[in-house]
Amino acid sequence: MANNTADHPPGNSVAEGNHDGDFGCTVMELRELMELRSAEAVNKIRDSHGDVQGICRRLKTSPIEGLSGNPADLEKRHTAFGKNFIPPKKPKTFLQLVWEALQDVTLIILEIAAIISLGLSFYHPQGGDSNACGQVVGGVEDEGESQAGWIEGAAILFSVIIVVLVTAFNDWSKEKQFRGLQSRIEQEQKFTVIRKGQVIQIPVAEIVVGDIAQIKYGDLLPADGILIQGNDLKIDESSLTGESDQVRKSLEKDPMLLSGTHVMEGSGRMVVTAVGLNSQTGIIFTLLGAGGEEEEKKVKKAKTQDGIALEIQPLKSEEGAESEEKEEKEEKEVKKVNVTKKEKSVLQGKLTRLAVQIGKAGLIMSAVTVIILILYFVISTFVVNKQEWKAECTPIYIQYFVKFFIIGVTVLVVAVPEGLPLAVTISLAYSVKKMMKDNNLVRHLDACETMGNATAICSDKTGTLTMNRMTVVQAYVGDTHYKAIPEPEAINPETLELLVNSISINSAYTTKILPPEREGGLPRHVGNKTECALLGLVLDLKRDYQPIRDEIPEEKLYKVYTFNSSRKSMSTVLKNADGSGFRMYSKGASEIILRKCSHILDAAGQPRVFKPKDRDEMVRKVIEPMACDGLRTICVAKRDFTGDEPNWDNEADILTDLTCICVVGIEDPVRPEVPEAIAKCQRAGITVRMVTGDNINTARAIATKCGILLPGEDFLCLEGKEFNQQIRNDKGEVEQERLDKVWPKLRVLARSSPTDKHTLVKGIIDSTVGETRQVVAVTGDGTNDGPALKKADVGFAMGIAGTDVAKEASDIILTDDNFTSIVKAVMWGRNVYDSISKFLQFQLTVNVVAVIVAFTGACITQDSPLKAVQMLWVNLIMDTLASLALATEPPTESLLLRKPYGRDKPLISRTMMKNILGHAIYQLVVTFTLLFAGEKFFNIDSGRNAPLHSPPSEHYTIIFNVFVMMQLFNEINARKIHGERNVFENIYRNPIFCCVVLGTFGLQIIIVQFGGKPFSCTSLTLDQWLWCIFIGVGELLWGQFITAVPTHRLKFLKEAGHGITKEEIQQEEQTEDVDEIDHAEMELRRGQILWFRGLNRIQTQIKVVNAFRSSLYEGLEKPESRSSIHNFMSHPEFTPLSEEEARVPVIEESNVEIEPLPSSSSSPSPNKGGGGQPPGSSASLLRSHESSV
Repeated sequence: MANNTADHPPGNSVAEGNHDGDFGCTVMELRELMELRSAEAVNKIRDSHGDVQGICRRLKTSPIEGLSGNPADLEKRHTAFGKNFIPPKKPKTFLQLVWEALQDVTLIILEIAAIISLGLSFYHPQGGDSNACGQVVGGVEDEGESQAGWIEGAAILFSVIIVVLVTAFNDWSKEKQFRGLQSRIEQEQKFTVIRKGQVIQIPVAEIVVGDIAQIKYGDLLPADGILIQGNDLKIDESSLTGESDQVRKSLEKDPMLLSGTHVMEGSGRMVVTAVGLNSQTGIIFTLLGAGGEEEEKKVKKAKTQDGIALEIQPLKSEEGAESEEKEEKEEKEVKKVNVTKKEKSVLQGKLTRLAVQIGKAGLIMSAVTVIILILYFVISTFVVNKQEWKAECTPIYIQYFVKFFIIGVTVLVVAVPEGLPLAVTISLAYSVKKMMKDNNLVRHLDACETMGNATAICSDKTGTLTMNRMTVVQAYVGDTHYKAIPEPEAINPETLELLVNSISINSAYTTKILPPEREGGLPRHVGNKTECALLGLVLDLKRDYQPIRDEIPEEKLYKVYTFNSSRKSMSTVLKNADGSGFRMYSKGASEIILRKCSHILDAAGQPRVFKPKDRDEMVRKVIEPMACDGLRTICVAKRDFTGDEPNWDNEADILTDLTCICVVGIEDPVRPEVPEAIAKCQRAGITVRMVTGDNINTARAIATKCGILLPGEDFLCLEGKEFNQQIRNDKGEVEQERLDKVWPKLRVLARSSPTDKHTLVKGIIDSTVGETRQVVAVTGDGTNDGPALKKADVGFAMGIAGTDVAKEASDIILTDDNFTSIVKAVMWGRNVYDSISKFLQFQLTVNVVAVIVAFTGACITQDSPLKAVQMLWVNLIMDTLASLALATEPPTESLLLRKPYGRDKPLISRTMMKNILGHAIYQLVVTFTLLFAGEKFFNIDSGRNAPLHSPPSEHYTIIFNVFVMMQLFNEINARKIHGERNVFENIYRNPIFCCVVLGTFGLQIIIVQFGGKPFSCTSLTLDQWLWCIFIGVGELLWGQFITAVPTHRLKFLKEAGHGITKEEIQQEEQTEDVDEIDHAEMELRRGQILWFRGLNRIQTQIKVVNAFRSSLYEGLEKPESRSSIHNFMSHPEFTPLSEEEARVPVIEESNVEIEPLPSSSSSPSPNKGGGGQPPGSSASLLRSHESSV
């Protein structure tokens, strides 16, 4: 069997002179060709072009030398075949964002109220009798004042405009930031091509049709192409076809390579035939152009009343997709609405619940306020004063009712914490920007906050904990164990020759050692690090690998068995020069290769028999001592084939009867900063586990050096095989109870396969041992780490060593591959959580006070002491500005001194509740004292019971001013949430905070002194100002007093903003893991859902009968049908439906037996968000049936 290599035309056909002639094929021809698969494609290429070489000739490129790289030629290719760029979806314009912000329900209510108020103020009833109506409720108003009645309506509208513009601007800048992030990810993505015979890396966008691209294990293909030469190439095309099986590519059977697919095994070269919008990915993307817009609308339609769902849902749908690599865009566009990467993050769940609770309370309060005001007015006017309802008085009465309505709406506006989503967004966006400097490239916003809750980190060893600069430090050659690299003279010349040839040929030709970039630096390692170490050994033995590679180019390699995670070895077959047989060179993990060796070269370079007992002795005397020094052992071997050509596909017969040439020990030194970082994690209550493919001794040595294993502690170090024996039952299924016995003590998992890693991560996440559910972060770099990265709460991919597949599956990319950056991510995550809590503590104090003041004030004096416009200003301070100030606090090391909060720790701790209530009491006492006795204290006129359009009074202005001053000083108190005394600590480190506080103060002076009628203010004297500030400063002193009160004494304090509790988790498992956020959202959507549910009940019952029937019959024949139902029910992952479907149970999927299940890693739950199915519905029936079968 020939190595998949096409014949080459003689000489170099870099057609430089021939630019003017057009290319031999058009874009459409190539597009049609790329739409064919396997045999069809091979026949079409043969009929139309002869072979792949024919296509290369028509595209004027050389399969060996590549393109010339001449700018004119590249430009010509751009014009003929397009650029390798898929234009991103247009960002929303500022006006669209303004329109979206206007959809907010409370703002709409305010707008309507303001417009009614405006309309009525311009309507002046005829006849002089109007005074009689007016006098009913207070003194006569002068003419000028009645003319100014429009001001309040206008001012409310103006405030609404400000709020809308601020929200829209924030969304716009957020979008812009993500575009920036997106383009940075794209610029960083490079691909290897051959130009002028040189292998170079160019940005993906610069690839043109006719380029010869080198592809290898782990690549995400950036363009469509046809294979020229391949070794054992397997591609995962599931992103385009949905088929999960890997497709084997070869020149004879299927040479078509498509963009957006992943190389899972092997290597090769392809000629690029379609780029950008003409590639398969691009075509799908163009089709989706319209679809994407529709999906967008669906998300918007489904916005709910509560402020949070309103702002936070798009985090997942839009930005999540925007920060994806461009190659995967087409997929993401389809799934954008239907698939969320994971369940909503912990923080979002807690916030949504809290916002809904507060919103409900506010709604009730505002309704009660309006009702009391109207009743009071009606009773006092028509019952007590026995007035008649006169036709000409109607507009005036209506004006009163509108005024009451506005007061009610204002109470609602102040009660609803619409600043929460803003605070979350600002905090996350700020953190993401700063994390870039700490080498964390965040791809999914919420990953940043989830990281703060992390309780476990499963880390790779190579490159993350170690430096990933492999060097050979020991060797066993010719019966001698050298503790340092031997001199070349010490080794038998024949053995040396074999060793050098084996290493040079049997490694990827893309792996090289280049001279250092700057003088005195270390040589640069390019490609696979283990192979670099072996090439380094060749150089240390005073030999060079390049001449050997030049003599035997890749085309002459007869067959290559590339390295993969199951083989754990690599072999290359050469045909002997005299044509008399074949020689195969192999290398791989020593315990695997030695098991296949039947001979070993002795000191004289002659093979001698190598029996199992010799092998055991070698393991004991050579390999274990090397491993105990923390070395990774690699065995290099060879085999000669004589006689007839063997069947190369029968690997078991080929990879046996080898002759061992040598065993080397490779060291990868621990990064100097890692032990300190791991100690920090342990102090912060995070368990670090090492999951590696290395053998157990090496792993244990490295883990001890890092501080993962501490002397004298009872921890487990397991190998993958042993781990599987302990967690699987007789049938080979993983059992959670068994796993729960293993993982709490497990610290090192060695010789593990990707499946083991995934099993461990899934097991820890699903475990119910311990008080809280574990939050797991995972690091990975290889293609095979994809499933574990996706499953983890936070997946970290390596930016330098990581493959595209790993980056695609991850949430955060470590741009320096360093473990310390993970610790930084933990710090930022905890900081986000604390920032939100600080903001909540501040906001809720204002909410409680403002609502109570407006409510009681309105009920006792028929008028809120804080006017609608003033309330909106207070709302602006406490929402937008405070979220900016408190959400941008930089993190401190002290964040790492406490344990993680965990999933069910409430957002508002008892200490915070004490602060909120304590400060609310101070503010209420002050406000009510001023309201009912302020005029005596300041010796001014009382502002109570003023007529409808009376001028603003000093009395009420002072109340407003004092109120704002107290908020300003309380903002400083809110900087600390754990009961610390020094609230000014590090305040200078946060310039934004200082600017916001001083800016608010300046604006407040302007509003009070010059705001006049629109703000219902009148200017105050210096004396009055000083009193206002003095009362505000009292907040700081009062804060110290509150801190002194021990929280544990105040038994009545409750926590709020809970995550999900254990009982609910169990309940949820019964209702197919309804996502935590749904409880809150369901309350808002219940009405919408009731009638859906009626329809569904009927459908469900029909389906249940079918499911019964099929599963009963099948259940009797094959027992696994039962476990399939069971697994289906117990999977925690889910696929939320598009919002449009209003979270109706998906009956089609609960029909378990009739339709094939999706693979276990993404099985959607049948009843996401069904609000919990009633007993007797399909799920519980299926479950009861399952237990009875």
